[in-house]
Amino acid sequence: MTDTRFTVSPGGQLTGTLRVPGDKSISHRSIMLGSLADGVTEVSGFLEGADSLATLQAFRAMGVSISGPDNSHVIIKGVGLHGLQAPAQALDLGNAGTSMRLMSGLLAGQSFDVTLTGDASLSTRPMQRVVEPLSRMGADIDTAAAGTAPLVIHGGAPLHGIDYVMPMASAQVKSCLLLAGLYADGTTCVTEPAPTRDHTERMLGGMGYPLDSSSGRVCLAGGHRLSAMRIDVPTDISSAAFFLVGASIAPGSDLVLEHVGMNPTRTGVIDILQQMGAAIDISNRREVGGEPVADLHVRAAELHGIEIDPVLVPLAIDEFPAVFVAAACARGPTVLTGAGELRVKESDRIQVMADGLQTLGIDATPTPDGMLIEGGNPTAGCVDSHGDHRIAMAFAMAALRAQGTIEISDCDNVSTSFPGFVGLAAHAGLSIESVSP
Repeated sequence: MTDTRFTVSPGGQLTGTLRVPGDKSISHRSIMLGSLADGVTEVSGFLEGADSLATLQAFRAMGVSISGPDNSHVIIKGVGLHGLQAPAQALDLGNAGTSMRLMSGLLAGQSFDVTLTGDASLSTRPMQRVVEPLSRMGADIDTAAAGTAPLVIHGGAPLHGIDYVMPMASAQVKSCLLLAGLYADGTTCVTEPAPTRDHTERMLGGMGYPLDSSSGRVCLAGGHRLSAMRIDVPTDISSAAFFLVGASIAPGSDLVLEHVGMNPTRTGVIDILQQMGAAIDISNRREVGGEPVADLHVRAAELHGIEIDPVLVPLAIDEFPAVFVAAACARGPTVLTGAGELRVKESDRIQVMADGLQTLGIDATPTPDGMLIEGGNPTAGCVDSHGDHRIAMAFAMAALRAQGTIEISDCDNVSTSFPGFVGLAAHAGLSIESVSP
């Protein structure tokens, strides 16, 4: 890997109309479920980022014929629930934590052994949260001593349904167990303590798989089949979030983001920003392939600090790096609690964001499960993103209100979720350059 650096000059505004790349969560699931379906699944709007491509390559390695991506279009010739083949070698999922956790459930029901590996960052992320309930279902999975990747999944273990009450809200754990449940005898039920993204349930339903979902509990029985479908992937609200924040904090900004995924389990960032005073108008609401989408019109506004409702935390968990930048440019204090999950993302996002904000002269105090940020005006500085794509993009937007140039190191992984970020941000008005040694 190179150490790509972003150099972002201060000032500017974001204007015009943009369409950010496709939703990463839905892109992952389109490959997984399309591969297991009967028939040909056509996907448009597929995210051509490193994480989604790692999932695509993994299923190719298990014998699935996948054409593309060609201009974000993918054609998957499904092999059915029992048609996957043993890969010739370990499946390297790069930085894709979603893929590793979901695939561990899906692969626990196969007849063959498979090993899942990842990069240095993914190899530090906790996997016991999926391995433990999968083991209760009868899966046979080995991890590294710390409960991390590589995961060695031994095939042929008969799975049985369980009734699992999740100790913490996690769409990845929920989806993992539902995918294992496709192969289990009996019924698998998952109860979540707070709402999390429901892309898996929506896509399973769209492919004709019967499931029952109500009041934070979802159940399915093994033994049914999936039917191929057309999937139009909405643009990723996690990627749109950087532009929502950038346009909110930069005076004179007036920006439209098109075709943004508005799944109600993902729109916490809009609620948080609007509570802070952001001027975000939602229009052209519609449904595409079972997922709600809309256009977002955001204008510059004076933001004020808030105490973030813990109920919104799981609905905005991936967007907090951007929210922290909004808080840094707001009037007064912003308080976040109940977000300990941020410490085990691609980086410790609480500590890394606090360190970066402090470098830029912002009073940011990390806590075990959140942060206290006293709003102000960022100064110039050099920030280390620690290889975390969302942190790199968040600090790029901070330059819109900074008093000098912000340099951000270790930005290679921006390609995992947002290929073309630098070009699109520059087109909208951010004075950004990407420099590779």
